[in-house]
Amino acid sequence: MPYYRRVGEIPRKRHTQFRSPDGSLYAEELMGVEGFSSDSALLYHRFLPTAIVNAEVVEDHRGTLTPNHPLMPRHFRTQDLKSEAQHEVDAVTGRRTLFGNNDLTIAFTIATAPSPLYRNAVGDELIYVQTGAATIETIYGVLEVADGDYVVLPTSTTYRVLPHGETRLYIVEATGHIGPPKRYLSTKGQFLEHAPYCERDQRGPDEPFLADGTDVPVLVRHRAGLTRFTYANHPFDVVGWDGCLYPWAFNIRDFEPITGRVHQPPPVHQTFEGPNFVVCSFCPRKVDYHPLAIPVPYNHANVDSDELMFYVGGNYEARKGSGIGLGSLSLHPSGFTHGPQPGAAEAAIGTDYFDETAVMIDTFRPLELGEAAATCEDPAYAWSWSGRGPE
Repeated sequence: MPYYRRVGEIPRKRHTQFRSPDGSLYAEELMGVEGFSSDSALLYHRFLPTAIVNAEVVEDHRGTLTPNHPLMPRHFRTQDLKSEAQHEVDAVTGRRTLFGNNDLTIAFTIATAPSPLYRNAVGDELIYVQTGAATIETIYGVLEVADGDYVVLPTSTTYRVLPHGETRLYIVEATGHIGPPKRYLSTKGQFLEHAPYCERDQRGPDEPFLADGTDVPVLVRHRAGLTRFTYANHPFDVVGWDGCLYPWAFNIRDFEPITGRVHQPPPVHQTFEGPNFVVCSFCPRKVDYHPLAIPVPYNHANVDSDELMFYVGGNYEARKGSGIGLGSLSLHPSGFTHGPQPGAAEAAIGTDYFDETAVMIDTFRPLELGEAAATCEDPAYAWSWSGRGPE
């Protein structure tokens, strides 16, 4: 979990009078998860965060999901995704659904324009910046992010994304909370010595971010769909906050790979966990150094999971010759034994370093396919191990 942070002005004791220079009370807001029995933050607003003047239904843009049937390994090319309309795309309404199930939705966008103010009240979001850079403004403050950054946005964080030019974003919307693997944390929440990253690698907002305005629209995702609230005053009015619940960023290049004499299993790459899914980071690393080691993965059947790999850097050794390139996604579902491409195991022998970067999501319920996946699939991938297609 993120460590305790204190930003801006706050009173010495919580839940006590805290007044602005003109003598009026700041409005205290407790943001807490799991029924206020887990992490929380206390925020102090210039105006009432409850003051809305309008609410209206907004059509959902996610689209429908289609089962992976017949069951097949699949290859998708986000590098082939283009905006269907000739207008600028933002990081919220421009999301195109790739995959999903009852636990998460995985989307992709090529953002070029500022997003509306947005709040996901269903679960945490994890944004991976594939290329480009952006400013993410939030009620907690500002995060500057660029390629390789993971960004964790806690449930009900109001934010907007301002891309600096074309920015490609891979987005996980969970139905619960996303955080570091529990096995890397002490009982008090500190990263342990064997963790592949730690508090020094996490970045949070450093100062409040204030904006003025009245009758300000905020798009809210909730369990029934999308609603647009109009707030009497701009929600970016927090003069200070403290706690352990806030947005934070971590760059994949700061992940320290765990290696061994022989090939290590996928859990050593785990970076985050969420409800019924995990996220792993495959980074450039020294590989297996036993004299008879085979550095690429063995054939494996992860019988409880679908494996979704997003290839974002270098050349992924196990997939050479399959057509996969930077921006590709491979989906290897439960029920299909997958492994290196033909000849990859032999070719990797003697290699001592892999220059590859990938983000892997393993889900414990089957992933279904969204409309964006249908538009960028490589239909030949399933037959790449045999060299033959259906007759």
